[in-house]
Amino acid sequence: MEKDFALTPLEVAEILKISKNKVYELVKKGEINSYRVGNKVRIELKDIDEYKNKSRKLQITRQNNDEVVNSSTTSAHPYQLQDTKNSYGFVICGQDIMLDILARFLQHHPNGVQALRSYTGSYDGLYALYHGNVQIATAHLWDGETNQYNIPYVKRLLPGIPAVIIHLANRKQGIYVAKGNPKGINSLEDLKRPGITIINRELGSGTRILLDEHLKKLGISGNNIDGYGRECFSHLAVASAVARGEVDFAIGNEKASQQVNGIDFIPLQTESYELVIKKEDIEKPHFQAVLQIIRSDEFKLELDGIGGYDLSNLGKITAET
Repeated sequence: MEKDFALTPLEVAEILKISKNKVYELVKKGEINSYRVGNKVRIELKDIDEYKNKSRKLQITRQNNDEVVNSSTTSAHPYQLQDTKNSYGFVICGQDIMLDILARFLQHHPNGVQALRSYTGSYDGLYALYHGNVQIATAHLWDGETNQYNIPYVKRLLPGIPAVIIHLANRKQGIYVAKGNPKGINSLEDLKRPGITIINRELGSGTRILLDEHLKKLGISGNNIDGYGRECFSHLAVASAVARGEVDFAIGNEKASQQVNGIDFIPLQTESYELVIKKEDIEKPHFQAVLQIIRSDEFKLELDGIGGYDLSNLGKITAET
């Protein structure tokens, strides 16, 4: 196969033995080079080879760091070596900006660590936590049958693993429409009408699951909605598509709607955004540092300054599963 041969994300997923959504995530983060033909993503074989080579080098670096730490040589400071190792081993999973702020606070906490950030949706984040690939996951997953957030999904996706769910914030989720609402969209029921185009969030995101759960309750098939299969990876991206007039409808949180000109926000429901930790980890120093940070006045004040969050229950334990 020629090195400049163009592949679709699905073909790349088959080569790397990963999901198609993971390929889109790697493209979004700039870890795999890509280009677009219209609105279709294409990736050349040489760029897959480059990605695999970078991954091999990173794995070698991690192994070398582990070996240096375990050797405990007298020429290096043990705290610095341990900090280097931990910088690869503590991952906070989720897409909200508050997690970037948490990671910054955690880096400077006396019992903290330099955390990595994984910008993965709620469903995939819990899956990664189950497999031990991340240390902290976040979720805003609504279950239409129980009208509960997160608890049913944590029980299903972490079977047999005791977990602690800690509340971060309540956020308003709703419908994005063009300024002035020219199509007269008022609710999800309007998706039954012809002539309404949408843009969707990626599979596994809390927003996508919210839409799908409501569509199921309303008896609406996604296959009958124009644009249902078109995906974006952030609230801002779908809000921007509505503002540009590319689509009529999207689902997202209120905060993102306030950052994009040219759209109106129609409230749908208030969601619970929560942090999930394995119970076996909760007493460990780094995890205790996370709890201390999110319960601190300094952290709450910074989030208050950003706006868009109801922080009245910040840091409270929602449930233990």
